[in-house]
Amino acid sequence: MIWSFLSVLLPFLFVLTVVVFVHELGHFLVARWCGVKVQAFSIGFGREIWGFNDRYGTRWRLAWIPLGGYVKFVDDENGASVPSRDALQRMSADERQGAFQSKSLGQRAAIVAAGPIANFLLAITIFAGIFAIVGVQITLAKIDEVIADGPAARAGFQPGDIIVAIDGRRIQSFQEMQRIVSTSADQALKFDVERGGLRLTLTATPDRREHEDRFGNKIRIGVIGIRRTTQAQDMEFQRHGVLESIVLGVRETQFVISRTLGYLKDVVLGREAADQLGGPIRIAEVSGQVASNGFIPLLNLTAILSVSIGLLNLFPIPLLDGGHLLFYLMEAIRRKPLSERTQEIGFRIGLSLVLMLMIYATFNDLPIVRKWIGLG
Repeated sequence: MIWSFLSVLLPFLFVLTVVVFVHELGHFLVARWCGVKVQAFSIGFGREIWGFNDRYGTRWRLAWIPLGGYVKFVDDENGASVPSRDALQRMSADERQGAFQSKSLGQRAAIVAAGPIANFLLAITIFAGIFAIVGVQITLAKIDEVIADGPAARAGFQPGDIIVAIDGRRIQSFQEMQRIVSTSADQALKFDVERGGLRLTLTATPDRREHEDRFGNKIRIGVIGIRRTTQAQDMEFQRHGVLESIVLGVRETQFVISRTLGYLKDVVLGREAADQLGGPIRIAEVSGQVASNGFIPLLNLTAILSVSIGLLNLFPIPLLDGGHLLFYLMEAIRRKPLSERTQEIGFRIGLSLVLMLMIYATFNDLPIVRKWIGLG
C-alpha cells in the first residue's frame, strides 16, 4: 500500500517540481536582470517546509502544497503578481527603483513572458537530450495489412506500401506516422506512398475511435486501419548529433503545442469531448504509470507537461501570464496603464475562470480517485 502510494507521489512531485521551478526561474532571472527586487521564490503554496535567504534578500522557500509556485516582487500584493499601488506609494525613491511597476513596459512584458518561454526551452532541452543521448527507435513505415472497409482500404492502400510523407512532411518511421494519424481524426490527410518503385499520393481521413492503453486509460484517437508486423531486423535505434537534436527538439515542442491547440479547437467546435482535460490527480496517475516504464519516459512526460504549462500560462486570462501580457498590450495601445479598478475587475474574472477550470478538471479526475480507493 505504501509503495503504491509512493510510486504515484514521487514521480508526480518530480515532474511538477521541475516544471514549476523552471517556469518561476524564468521570471526570477529576467526580473533580476532588469533590476527588480524579488521578495520570495516559492515552490508550492501554503506553509513553509524549508527555506533560506540569499544575499539579495530573496526568501527561497519550499511549501506544503506542491501544486504550483510563485515569484513575489517587492511591490506585489500577493504571489499571483497582482501589483500593489499602495505598496509602491509607501516606498522611498531608492526602493522604487527595485519595484516591478517602476520598470518600462518592455521590461515588465519580458519578465512575465520569461516563465512560459523557460518552459518551452526546458522541453526543447529534454527532447534534444533524448534524441542525442538515448536516440529513437526507427521502424520503416511499411504496411503489412490493410483492414477491410477502413479509411486506408477505401483510399486504395495495399500491403507492401511504404509511407514516405504525410501532407508534405517526411515520415521516417511507422511510429511517426501513427502519431500524426492518431492526432488527426476526421481530418483528410495526403499520404505519399512508394509502391513497386512508383510514388503515389493517396488521401485518407482517419476515423475517431476510442482506444484503451495498457494502463486502462481510455482515449480517443484517429485510425486509418493498417497494421505493421514488426520483426527484430526491421527496428533500428538512431541517435542524432547535437544540432540536429536541437532542431528535432524544437519540432517536437511545436508538435505538442499544435496538438494541444488542435484538441482545444475540437472541443470548442464540438468534435471532441472535454472529458480528457485533467488536473493534478490525473497528472499524478499518469506520472506513476509512465515512471513504471523507466526514467526516460518520465523525462519525456516532464517535457510534454512543461509545454502544456507554458502554453496554458500564455492564454489571455487575467491572473495568468497571458492576462498580464494582454494588459500590457492595452497599455501600449492606450499609452497609459489600465485603471486600478479595471485591472482589479479583470483579476477577479480571471480568478473565477481559473477556479472553474480547476473544479471541472477535478470533476473529470473523480473516476481516478474512485479507482484508487477501490470503488471504480
